[in-house]
Amino acid sequence: MRQARFSIGDVVRHRHFPFRGIVFDVDPVFDNTEEWWLAIPEEIRPHKDQPFYHLLAENADSEYVAYVSEQNLEHDPSDEPMRHPQIPEALAEDGEGGWQVRANLLN
Repeated sequence: MRQARFSIGDVVRHRHFPFRGIVFDVDPVFDNTEEWWLAIPEEIRPHKDQPFYHLLAENADSEYVAYVSEQNLEHDPSDEPMRHPQIPEALAEDGEGGWQVRANLLN
């Protein structure tokens, strides 16, 4: 198992699709259904043995939750603020310029 490249609160963008998001959880390896994985076109289907990220995602039209492999993400250099309405529910500023998951969401 390898170390995750992105952390809670990192703003990332998808390498192939026009959306970006803020990381609110990380799975060390794929942890979704086989059906979900097989629905991804084979030519861009990611390997399962890498970190997968739960994102509060947004594109030009909407906000949603996305599950994305590390190989399909890169840091978003735009410095534009995120507008996703669930950010305040899921994340809190850590006082050091970063983010942390809200304590009431930890299990």
